[in-house]
Amino acid sequence: MPQVSAWEFFTGTTWAPLLGEEKHFGIWPLIAGTLLVTSIAAAFALPVGLLVAVYLSEYAPSRVRSILKPILEVLAGIPTVVYGFFALAVITPFLHEHVSESFGTFNALGAGLAVGIMILPIVASLSEDSLRAVPRSLRDAAFAMGGTRFDVSTKVVVPAALSGIVASWLLAITRAIGETMIVALAAGGLASMTLNPADEVQTMTAYMVQIFTGDAPAYGIEYKSSFAVATVLFVITLALTVVGNLFLRAFREEYE
Repeated sequence: MPQVSAWEFFTGTTWAPLLGEEKHFGIWPLIAGTLLVTSIAAAFALPVGLLVAVYLSEYAPSRVRSILKPILEVLAGIPTVVYGFFALAVITPFLHEHVSESFGTFNALGAGLAVGIMILPIVASLSEDSLRAVPRSLRDAAFAMGGTRFDVSTKVVVPAALSGIVASWLLAITRAIGETMIVALAAGGLASMTLNPADEVQTMTAYMVQIFTGDAPAYGIEYKSSFAVATVLFVITLALTVVGNLFLRAFREEYE
């Protein structure tokens, strides 16, 4: 059985474990694909989710909130395979027709937007809970100083709930990094180091799906490489969790 050195695995820029006799196991194309899809998802979900949370917490009437909040909860419970099919059937054809013909059947932008829609309820719901946990006295004091509702929302409530908001962001990002079905269906299976959202990419989770669905013989080096990829994915998510805990400890505010 051929052997792969740790140096090649951690520094190589070519990932081609299933093609021909000369196989390459450089992890960086998979990491690049994962980060590209996650970045697209975060760029969509984090600001939109925060805006939704601020609206629900500070502007929405109680009747509107009682309707929108359950809708967010329902979105969080939709199976991810449905989002993957939505990316293939709706998002990608829209991008191909209205944005650029360079978007093929599989692309990073379509997958990233679908992942962003999936994690949007996490950001909105948890951020809204953090905003509503800010004491009413802070809002009343800001209004008494002559602040408008926009001033109170952006300069008082959001900064006071910053630790909870960032925690929701980190949770959503780790969820996006570990997403499997959407990227397996919509991102493609070509591992490449690219920043072009119209290109086909492969993420770490999508590669593991490819291996475990029978594209490689069991106990071969290709099969075992999936465990190495899973370990890298675990380390990345663990690092994000540790960073999130450190941030919470440093910036958490407690009110009586």
